[in-house]
Amino acid sequence: MSFWGQLGFQDSYSGLSSELSFFHDHAMFVLVLVSSFVGYMMVCLLKSSLSSRFIVEAQALEAAWTMVPGLLLLILAIPSVRLLYLLDEVGGPVVSVKAIGHQWYWEYEYGDSNDVVGFDSYMLSSLEVNNGCYRLLEVDNRCVLPYGVDSRVLVSSGDVIHAWALPSLGVKVDAIPGRINQLGIHLTSSGVVFGQCSEICGVNHSFMPIGVEGVSPEVFYHWLMG
Repeated sequence: MSFWGQLGFQDSYSGLSSELSFFHDHAMFVLVLVSSFVGYMMVCLLKSSLSSRFIVEAQALEAAWTMVPGLLLLILAIPSVRLLYLLDEVGGPVVSVKAIGHQWYWEYEYGDSNDVVGFDSYMLSSLEVNNGCYRLLEVDNRCVLPYGVDSRVLVSSGDVIHAWALPSLGVKVDAIPGRINQLGIHLTSSGVVFGQCSEICGVNHSFMPIGVEGVSPEVFYHWLMG
């Protein structure tokens, strides 16, 4: 969860979020390396009094400044493409839940067409929030998912475009009327994470938070049956 004055990412509660954080660190390392080298060369160029006006060709230099940037781009592209495909991988989910966006709340459905468990999730007002809870993020009914297993979330909308986004899980999926988008989630530990609708959807867009609670598979089973 985020806290006051935080500049970095939120703690990761899924394998996907950890992979995104790792790629960010990897890309920043390459960026700092390139920026430092370019800055050093500019300083050396400005301080140097040596010059040559008679260079007609430098094939080795041209090959070097073509191959080195290409190699750096390859170092960035390989993990980026891998992560791009990983974001769309659902695998073999044990649990499927449908998240439907409405103005301005979320509706969740568990189960198949024969036995469906569903509820609505509304934001708690300032008068309903207890001490220690997060204002404008707490909801009356959280989406419950088991940790340690693969889960699938089907995202859609009943009116306008919304977005189901949770930074701690590294997911953001558009909820589009008449279309079902899916994503895979693998929670790594128990806990509660919060997100918000990330597509402007009307006057109360800022007041439709998302609350996801990770529990053990046993607790999830009893919760679902109860």
